[in-house]
Amino acid sequence: YFTPEFRDEEKILSLHEALQQIHNPDDTRALKTAVYRLKYDEHFFLQLLMALKRQAKEENNGRVFSQRGKYEKDIFKSLEFTLTNAQIHVLKEIRSDLARKSPMNRLIQGDVGSGKTIVAVLAAAIVISHGSQVAVMAPTEILAEQHYYSFLQFCKPVQINISLLIGNQKKAEKEKIYADLEAGKIQLVVGTHALIQEGVTFQDLGMIIVDEQHRFGVEQRKALIDKGYSPEVLALTATPIPRTLAFTIHGDMHISIIDELPKNRIPIITKVVEPSRIDKVYDFMKKEMDAGRQCFVIYPIIEESEKKDWKASDTGYKKLSETVFKDYKVGYIHGKMKKENRDEQMAAMSNNEIQCLVSTTVVEVGIDIPNASVMVIENAERFGLTQLHQLRGRIGRGSAQSYCILVKHSDTPEAEHRLKVMESTSNGFKISDEDLKLRGPGEFFGTRQHGYIKSKIANFVEDGPIIRQTRKRAFEMV
Repeated sequence: YFTPEFRDEEKILSLHEALQQIHNPDDTRALKTAVYRLKYDEHFFLQLLMALKRQAKEENNGRVFSQRGKYEKDIFKSLEFTLTNAQIHVLKEIRSDLARKSPMNRLIQGDVGSGKTIVAVLAAAIVISHGSQVAVMAPTEILAEQHYYSFLQFCKPVQINISLLIGNQKKAEKEKIYADLEAGKIQLVVGTHALIQEGVTFQDLGMIIVDEQHRFGVEQRKALIDKGYSPEVLALTATPIPRTLAFTIHGDMHISIIDELPKNRIPIITKVVEPSRIDKVYDFMKKEMDAGRQCFVIYPIIEESEKKDWKASDTGYKKLSETVFKDYKVGYIHGKMKKENRDEQMAAMSNNEIQCLVSTTVVEVGIDIPNASVMVIENAERFGLTQLHQLRGRIGRGSAQSYCILVKHSDTPEAEHRLKVMESTSNGFKISDEDLKLRGPGEFFGTRQHGYIKSKIANFVEDGPIIRQTRKRAFEMV
């Protein structure tokens, strides 16, 4: 299906030759060129699909949101911090997308704490200034609430009407929100997939902001897009994806990267310790709590089972609250808890009424406690790198030096390597590169829910140069 001219330009074998040489190669060089040709095919058709998808989106007529508008200017003036150069650069890209007739389709990748939220708030404000509505969709209720409160602090002072819509609200509450959305009274709504249910109708949905979009299926995103007329789409992710892989997964989107942290952030100190030193760690935590700071202790599971010697949060909470920290206020949350109880604990942590919060990984994303300075992760060797990085991102948000202590209970070479990586860098892109090498792309994205591309011979970790080349040719062709 490639012309002889195209094959010459790309220096690739014919398909017939490649198949012959891969099964029965003349020499190693012949084998290499055969493998290259077969990988080329897989990547080329995937990129061709991406190019066609992007073209179809760009031929859609959306609307033009060219004026910056009052809301954006007011929020901008009210900021108590200055934006980083990376944030300003990404905002410029968004503004030029919004000023074009084809709808925006952009992904912002930014490390934990790099300030993606305020960029999303300012983008939303432009669309709201034109009289359209904005929907923000997050994968879990905890994250949706977190976003709601983050957006609220910027929207409330400038009188943008904002609501939260999640599954376990009361029926009457939901119906009021449905009515207000349809009447256009609510200008910005934050929610979970509750937003894509049938009862939800917008007066005029102009923009969709999707957080951690790889956790949603394609169908779910489409269901939300269909509630508007070619709305602008802005996706956010704090899971840094190596650039080559991002081309493969989000290849139909324009990609922006926020690669610098706010100026006032003090780097977190990360240390790996053996369980035998845990009492020293507890003494250190007491000192920090005595100085008015707060701590997290994270466990991989809720209950201990006979088969696993993993530390569990139930037992840990009992021990910490009844003996080790009996003179301190200790809170506890886990994923199976009733939402009301979890909210109470989170609010108490936010208001500094709890000094140490024991938790499973439910706090992995989107919890912001600037006063927290210590995070202890039990059985750290049980977590993936990206997850450890997300957890660590919950601290170091205030003005105090923060510490992340990784307690390892077993020694495998791979666990050693993972924890060393965590000690040596806090750069999310480096960490995700390592994670990808260790786990392969299917695991990195959780193949089962991602509809991840099942490849025959292509390797998304190693084929960077081929991906870039086939992407270039495919986009030229389209």
